[in-house]
Amino acid sequence: MEAPTSRISAQVKSSRMEGIRRVLRYRNLYLMLLPAIAYYIIFHYYPMYGATIAFKQFSIIKGINGSPWVGLKHFETLLQLDKFWEVFWNTIVISLYRLLFGFPLPLIVALLLNEVRKMAFKRTVQTIIYLPHFISWVIMGGLLINLLSTDSGIVNQVIRSLGGSSIGFLSDESYFRSTLVGSMIWKEFGWNTIIYMAALAGVNPSLYEAAWMDGANRMQRIWHVTLPSIRTTIIILLILRIGGLMEAGFEQIFVLYHSGVYRVADIIDTYVYRTGLADGKFSLAAALGLFKSIINFVLLIIANQLARMKGDQGIF
Repeated sequence: MEAPTSRISAQVKSSRMEGIRRVLRYRNLYLMLLPAIAYYIIFHYYPMYGATIAFKQFSIIKGINGSPWVGLKHFETLLQLDKFWEVFWNTIVISLYRLLFGFPLPLIVALLLNEVRKMAFKRTVQTIIYLPHFISWVIMGGLLINLLSTDSGIVNQVIRSLGGSSIGFLSDESYFRSTLVGSMIWKEFGWNTIIYMAALAGVNPSLYEAAWMDGANRMQRIWHVTLPSIRTTIIILLILRIGGLMEAGFEQIFVLYHSGVYRVADIIDTYVYRTGLADGKFSLAAALGLFKSIINFVLLIIANQLARMKGDQGIF
C-alpha cells in the first residue's frame, strides 16, 4: 500500500510539472506581463522597505540600515499632536463628501445615457463629460482660480453683475470643501461613467424585452433589470472607493489650498509632504503615511468581507 506521504509528493510533483507546462504553453503572454510585474516590484513593493523608517530615528547620513530603532515612538508622538487629529478629521470629512456625492453621479449619468437612443447625441455627451479627466490638476487649478477668484473670477463677476456680493470659493473656509468636492466631481465623473456604460453594454437585451412584455415601465426596468445586472460592478467600485477612503486627493488640494484654509483643507497627505520634505522629519512623516495605509487596508478588508457576507462577489 502506497504511503500517504508518497501520494502527496507525487501530487505536488504533478502539479509543479503542470504549472511549468502551462507557463511554457502561454510563454508569450507571460513575457507581455513582465513589464507590468517589473513596474510593481520596482515602484510599489521594493519601496515598502523604506516604511521601516517609521520605526527608526532616521538620519540621512546613517541611512536606513544605520539608523537606530525607536519602536512606536513616532506613532505615540502623532497621537499626542493636535494637528494630527485636525488633518485626520479633514481627510475623513473630505473623503466622505467625495464618496457620498461623487460615487452615485457617474452611475446616474450612465443610466440616463443608457436610455438615450440617438447615438450621435449619446457619443457627443460622453466625449464632453470625460474630457476634463485628461486635464492635469495643475492646469485645472489655474482654470478654477480664473473662474472662481474673488476679485477677477468670471463667476464672481457674474454674481456682482446680478447684484450679489463676491463669494470666496477658494479663500473662505465655509466654501472651500464644497469647491474641492464639486471640482473633483466635474473632473472625474465622466471617466467613471465609462465603466458603468461598459457594464451596461453587457446586459442581455432579452431581459428588457421580457420585462416590457410583463408590463414594466421604464423606471421599473431600470430598477429590476438594469441595476441588478450591474450590481457586481457597483459593489466592486464601492469596495475600492471605501478602501481608498483616506485618499482625499493630494494633487487637487495641494494645487488649490493655502495657509488661509489649512484648518479645513489640510489632509494627511499634505501634512506628510510638509512634515517630511519641508521640515525634514522623515520618520514622523513615514509613521503618518503608514498609519493611513493601514487604515485603508483595514477598511478594504471590512468592505470586501461585508460584500461577501451579503452574497456578492467582492474583489478577492
